[in-house]
Amino acid sequence: MASLQDVAKKAGVSTATVSRVLNDAPNISPDTRARVKKAIRQLMYKPNRVARRLRSPGGQKKLIGLLIPDIQNPFYVEVLRGVEDVAYANGYSVLLCNYAQDKKKEKSYLDILQSEEIDGLIAAPFDEEDPDIIRLLQSGLSLVCVDRGLKGIDVDIVLVDNFQGAYEATELLLKLGHKRIGYIGGMKSIPSSIQRKQGYVQAHQDYGVPLDEDLIRFGDSKHESGKKISNELLTQPDPPTALFTGNNLITLGALETIHALNLKIPEDIAIVGFDDMYWAISLNPPLTAVRQPGYGYEIGRRATQILFRRIAEPEMEPARVILNPKLIIRKSCGSAQLNAEQE
Repeated sequence: MASLQDVAKKAGVSTATVSRVLNDAPNISPDTRARVKKAIRQLMYKPNRVARRLRSPGGQKKLIGLLIPDIQNPFYVEVLRGVEDVAYANGYSVLLCNYAQDKKKEKSYLDILQSEEIDGLIAAPFDEEDPDIIRLLQSGLSLVCVDRGLKGIDVDIVLVDNFQGAYEATELLLKLGHKRIGYIGGMKSIPSSIQRKQGYVQAHQDYGVPLDEDLIRFGDSKHESGKKISNELLTQPDPPTALFTGNNLITLGALETIHALNLKIPEDIAIVGFDDMYWAISLNPPLTAVRQPGYGYEIGRRATQILFRRIAEPEMEPARVILNPKLIIRKSCGSAQLNAEQE
């Protein structure tokens, strides 16, 4: 592998000049810059990332971390797109860590991110009392939470109004006359799951519909739990007439069970999901769903912008950005006539 010295020798310049070209330093003649870049191409030189970061001005590494709980969830893929686009536009690279809702795996990734000396971190914590995330925040690392916050901790956060989204989804089903609405949530310890349950409960209270606690179930936020729990609900003697599913993977699992039971949507069972995705319109019938801004992209974009502000202004007041969800009414709920966007 070619070294920095090899490039300098071939270009007829000093190693310091090669380093300045690599770091886009000013006051280098176009001819010298062109010779160095040509030598780099010919020798297929790859800069040592660690050494280059150590030489970077101001001590910045131009590297941020992104810690997410489930790369299989399309929502987090959209968050990643938003993060990456803003990071790339600002000359930063992103280290992606998917901890798959595994606490030990999350801790391992956080240790790796620390060893990489990242400039900042965007994270969806394991739960709202995540000690490892709190420790990093208290160490002075610039950190922004997405989708999930930290209980009693002042931290930059970007999320959607989970309570309102769940309230509107449940309200829609109540207005359509449903009295037995099942709620299938993600992991019970996740703040978003709790907030969505609260919206579901409040809508029942506001509309004077008695709450059946047996219709409220929590899983692990994945496809299989949606499949299993919806089967438990729909095969009981007095099944719900509608389901409100807590995320897109749970929705897919519930739909699989509904089709396996030969139930018709919405005639036999209505369904509304939290997380509207690109494929929702292609389902048969199309899915009524709560849309997060940009399908999650906007959350990632805003979080990265705030992270860069935090890196530049460590003493700024914590930012709390709560984005508004939007209920998209399609045929799976049994109505396309109420006051919400229709597709």
